[in-house]
Amino acid sequence: MKPPDHKIYLASKSPRRRELLRQIGVEFELLLLRDQGPRGPEVSEDVHPNEPPHEYVARVTREKAEAASKAMVWRRLPMRTVLTADTTVVIDGRILGKPADPPEAVAMMRALSGRTHQVLTSVVVSRDEQVWQTTQRSDVTFATLSDAAIQAYCATPEPYDKAGGYGIQGMAAVFIANIGGSHSGIMGLPLHETAQLLMQAGIPIL
Repeated sequence: MKPPDHKIYLASKSPRRRELLRQIGVEFELLLLRDQGPRGPEVSEDVHPNEPPHEYVARVTREKAEAASKAMVWRRLPMRTVLTADTTVVIDGRILGKPADPPEAVAMMRALSGRTHQVLTSVVVSRDEQVWQTTQRSDVTFATLSDAAIQAYCATPEPYDKAGGYGIQGMAAVFIANIGGSHSGIMGLPLHETAQLLMQAGIPIL
């Protein structure tokens, strides 16, 4: 067991980010932000007008970090290092969010079919008044997909909680012909870059 002050807060609902942190031996507790309800989300993920994807994903991640730090104080939690992250899928400079329904998921898969797109994951590690941040880019090439394959995939639950409508760790892995960059970054947390930030914040890795 690591000393208690080496445990961090993970401000993310993503089960994939939890798995990835466990993979590198980081101990964490969840610090979940409100994403719905009468008062709305604590952090809006709306894109600002003319906001480039790289700036968008970095801004949202910083805002999540700021909200998590405030929540830690409001909830009177033990003060710890906080990790937040956000992942965005981009094609032709256009951000693809989480599809709301099967027609939108099908449209996304058709847009990605036979093309190379980008996956941007920004990570923030914050402690006290200090903030460390990096944004990692991976290039992902899809094979050309038949309409039958697209329809079958979009009939499963998998596309609907993931940016871009797919998850590399799921069934969509069979669509991916090539990746350049970080496999874990495409999953939602680039481990090399995340480990570097955590070590800068004084969290030991290995």
